[in-house]
Amino acid sequence: MQYTADYFINKLGLTKHVEGGSFKETYRANLEINKQNLPADFKGNRNISTGIYFLLEHGQFSAFHKIASDEMWHFYYGQTLTVYEIEPDGNLITHKLGTNLENGETFQCVIKSGNWFGSRCEVPNGFSLVGCTVSPGFDFADFELANKESLTIQYPHLNELIGQMCY
Repeated sequence: MQYTADYFINKLGLTKHVEGGSFKETYRANLEINKQNLPADFKGNRNISTGIYFLLEHGQFSAFHKIASDEMWHFYYGQTLTVYEIEPDGNLITHKLGTNLENGETFQCVIKSGNWFGSRCEVPNGFSLVGCTVSPGFDFADFELANKESLTIQYPHLNELIGQMCY
């Protein structure tokens, strides 16, 4: 049976995400780390880990953003998801999440804390269902959505990509 994006959105109870696509938090650890034991980028205490489902349809994108934690992405279903990661020196890393290991795709990738990143399903009429695990856990206080103009000034060689993946 071929599943659709709408099937997963409805079955998993996904809702719209501020950066694009649809998501649902599936896990938030009860154990917390006190702010005094975290790097300065964190605005308060954090759960040790969080997890979400995340779905992007072709034509949608997860806008460039960054967080204070490492984020591990897991591929579940659908077509290849491209995750773009910009390192502080401007180096662009392109991760391909999917099942075609012979074509350089992987089931998981990790985005380093503080790096800008965004993603999209580039397969026409396709969608990608993935999961994201964040540790220390995700909190919107540590989330920064990119400003297109500022990011373009910082990384002018990525002007076209930034223009496509910022609001």
